Amino acid sequence: MYPLAVGMIVESKEIWDELAQVMREMSLRIVFELTELPSSDWPGFLDRVERVRPDVILLEVTKLQQPLDQIMARIQSTPAQPAVYAVHREADPTAILTAMRAGAAEFLFPPLASPLKEALERLGQIRQRAYENQPRGGKAIGFLSVKGGCGATTLACHVAAELPKHTNTKVLLADLDLQSGMVGFLTKTKNPYSVSDAANNLERLDPSYWRALVSNGIPDLEIINAPSTPASRALSPQQLKQVVAFARTQYPWTILDLGRSLTAATLAVIDLTDLVYLVTTHEVPALRQVQQIRQTLVEGGFDVSKLRLVLNRLPKNSDITLEELEAMLGLPIDTTIPNQYHALQDAYAEGRLIDSSSTLGRSFTRLAMKLAGVTAKKKTFALFA
Repeated sequence: MYPLAVGMIVESKEIWDELAQVMREMSLRIVFELTELPSSDWPGFLDRVERVRPDVILLEVTKLQQPLDQIMARIQSTPAQPAVYAVHREADPTAILTAMRAGAAEFLFPPLASPLKEALERLGQIRQRAYENQPRGGKAIGFLSVKGGCGATTLACHVAAELPKHTNTKVLLADLDLQSGMVGFLTKTKNPYSVSDAANNLERLDPSYWRALVSNGIPDLEIINAPSTPASRALSPQQLKQVVAFARTQYPWTILDLGRSLTAATLAVIDLTDLVYLVTTHEVPALRQVQQIRQTLVEGGFDVSKLRLVLNRLPKNSDITLEELEAMLGLPIDTTIPNQYHALQDAYAEGRLIDSSSTLGRSFTRLAMKLAGVTAKKKTFALFA
């Protein structure tokens, strides 16, 4: 179900206990808990509603000190405009009529568990459909290593750094490798914020908040790091999907480092990608993983036409041809990257990405140009000066 944010304003302990039990069973996120509405500081309360943006407020209406229609009007005046579920100790006909006339989305009374769950599930479905139908924004390109050490992070970093030169636009590089994110290290990004901050503050996620999370050390490239601590890595696939959905509305191009192999988070996020570059090496275990990942994606309904295969660290001499590899893997090889392992390690040891004028750097540039739809200009020579 869509991860609903819930605000609770409940005075009665018996009602509170019932609601809290439902919240725990449905794993909903409670953004505030109050025992009563403000008597005087309405501006402060409404500012809080706007900041935490609950999807729904559970409001006990048994003993209100203010007219319900005025309370509803104030809550609905906020840009958040949460649904309000009126909760009462009993099925009082007058209270039901008052709540419906005031604009309450639901009227609930004990026993609360079943009707509340049904109401929240309906709201979750509505929010999910709205989320799925929102504009996708710019293009999102994922890089996924078939196994550890195949080089997806290296490709993502270098392609993201090159892409602004050929698109004349801002580019986002997002590290979604929740286990061992290395984008921040390779790009020397020292920003303390990460994808985790965005995922855990979805109710605050707007352009202003987003700008506080990203860093910009490379011209026209903004970077958001992977979380750095085990606790902050505990993100749900739905949270990551919402972060990516928001991010791609802010940039013409979003480059995603998807880490290694397939995870629940990876499978959720690739639904939002325009292309996924599957990065492998020529070693047998990696090639075997290509076959398994491709099969998993096919069985999951992923459009394989959006899959691109990158053969990284290609040796100068190989016992098997590219055509034979393609036949074995069931995928065409989109790009090959030469093996310049030591040159790359020297660059990383010096705290920089590899020079774009090097052989390896030019291969990254060609991939960025291919993505941008830019054709390399051929060199011409004048006969006369």
